This record gives sequence, structure tokens and C-alpha cells, in this order.
Amino acid sequence: MTNLTYYGHACFSVEVAGKKILFDPFITPNPMAEEVDLSSIEADYVLISHGHEDHIADAVDILKGTGAVLISNYEIVSWLADQGCDNAHPLNHGGAVELPFGKVKYVNAVHSSVLPDGTYGGNPGGFVIESEQTNFYYSGDTALTYDMKILAELHQLDWAVLCVGDNFTMGHADAAICADWIGVKQAVGVHFDTFPYIEIDHEAARASFTSRGSTLHLPVIGETISL
Repeated sequence: MTNLTYYGHACFSVEVAGKKILFDPFITPNPMAEEVDLSSIEADYVLISHGHEDHIADAVDILKGTGAVLISNYEIVSWLADQGCDNAHPLNHGGAVELPFGKVKYVNAVHSSVLPDGTYGGNPGGFVIESEQTNFYYSGDTALTYDMKILAELHQLDWAVLCVGDNFTMGHADAAICADWIGVKQAVGVHFDTFPYIEIDHEAARASFTSRGSTLHLPVIGETISL
């Protein structure tokens, strides 16, 4: 089993092989996550899918506070290096790196990306994590895309973290199709309810996955679930 802790919006942490991997740190600007103590969050690695503020707002504080290794695209790595966060490894689409806990591969996402100060953020992406303990996919912010079918051909995935909020990304109906295509029976929904544009009907979202033979988890902020 693998533990995932949800910190709100699209920020979550997964522990793999004793290493804590934090994704898309956006906590302090999120009023729904006001109970989360940023200083208590541990991270050995921080993975950032794209440059929008709602995925990167707390990156500098967490990277400097924890000494974690940053993994993201070249543009985001370079931007954060200019802010003193130079313990990093850049990737681009289709590329992978072997790390002590396993392999991280940067994969396609269909979205947009610009950094908070207007700097070009490179192309958005998602991640496939492969390890002896578990294999999973994090979609990042994306539309449903036929590229997702390739993931099932190249990787044996155990579960996925998928955006489900609609409006700016795929909604739960499309995310359920994604889960089907990539061959997972369990998915964790993220990027929902934070803003009025992405508020969802939780029961309808779960039903979209149930109708395709999978289970959607919608954790509350601060909750840890086992997958």
C-alpha cells in the first residue's frame, strides 16, 4: 500500500520507498487549506507539473525549507534557480530520470502555462512514477487526450491522480474515461472545489467512475489515504 496525503487543490504528497514526494505546492493562498501548516510539510522531492500560480505558489518556501530536489520542466527549473532553488533536475516531455525511489517520467498534458510574474513556463506536463513499491500517473492540468492510451501501452499503472474539476481541465466524466484508458481501478481526484468555476457534484463525479468500473477518491484536505 502507498500513502497519499492531500493538501488541497492539486497539491498532494506520496511516500515511496521512504521518500516523500510533494506535487504542485499551492497551500497558503488557498483559503480552503488554511488549517495546513506549511512548515510541517516534509518533502524529499518536489514535482511541479506547470507554472500556474495555483500549482507553484509555495514552491520557493518549501524547497528552501526542506532542501528537497525540484523536478520539473527546464523553464520552471531555471525560473526557480533564479530565486535560489538550484537543487533541481530538469526534464522535458518523454524524458525520464532515475532517482533513489524509482523513475520519474514527464509526459504530455494539454493545458497552458505561464509563471506568476508572466515569465514563459514551458509546456505543461504530467508525471509517471515507477518504483518497486507502486506505479502511478499524475495528470497535472489537462484535457482528455488520446496520448493517455500510450501510457497503458508503456507502463503498468496501479492508480492515478487526475484533475476532475472541469472548466479549466477535464471534468469527472472525461477523467473516468482516462482511468479506463490507462487501466487503473483507483483514482484520486484533484483540482476541484477551490474556486467557483471548478466546484463539482461529488456524487456525480464518483458515479462517472463507478459506471466505468473504477473508484474515485475525493479526499478532504489534510486526509491521508492508502492506495
